Amino acid sequence: MKVSEALATRISCRAFLDTPVPEATVRAILDACRRAPSGGNLQPWFVHVVTGRTLKRLIERVQDRLAEYPRGEGAEFRVYPEHLDEVYRERRFQCGEDLYATLGIPREDKAARRRQFSRNYTLFGAPVGLFFCLDRQMGPPQWADLGIFLQSVMLLAREYGLHTCPQEAWALWPKTVGEVLRLPDNQMLFCGMALGYMDEDAPVNRLRTRRAPLEEFVTFHAD
Repeated sequence: MKVSEALATRISCRAFLDTPVPEATVRAILDACRRAPSGGNLQPWFVHVVTGRTLKRLIERVQDRLAEYPRGEGAEFRVYPEHLDEVYRERRFQCGEDLYATLGIPREDKAARRRQFSRNYTLFGAPVGLFFCLDRQMGPPQWADLGIFLQSVMLLAREYGLHTCPQEAWALWPKTVGEVLRLPDNQMLFCGMALGYMDEDAPVNRLRTRRAPLEEFVTFHAD
């Protein structure tokens, strides 16, 4: 598979089959991602691969706590800026509207929307959960390095016929994830990622989020 094909076919998959992913495949993907670049070659990422009974226990623990903490425990960082400019607010709003439209959930059905959002915490049925952490001493440049690493994982997954869903929603549960996975104190949870085989028949996987045209974000300087 060409890199361009992997990039074009990567989506945030929100419905997976329960088909197991061989551990050897997960290892191969993460081993290849060791070549992802990072400033000063710090390689500031940590990855926790969660499957089987541990994954079941994590999902059950979060589901048990959702009733008491419907908005989670609180992320250790601000996922979105507090005051987004209009163009960014509109993109975020449109993404949500397009997502719920594929599921036939109207805007006024808040309960159904909450139920759909809570499916983040089942990893949308994926058999593998990847949880990405950073050493707490790291700053914004190393957060960018982690983003490059995440993209590498998602593109390599396509090479193996797999799909992913990067989920910063998991950042809202740092205490629970930390307890179940026994995260070291120096590691800060950044996000989770679902990994598995896509359910091709699920309507939600027909969503293709809109992208701004080149002219909106690229400036060519030649003279």
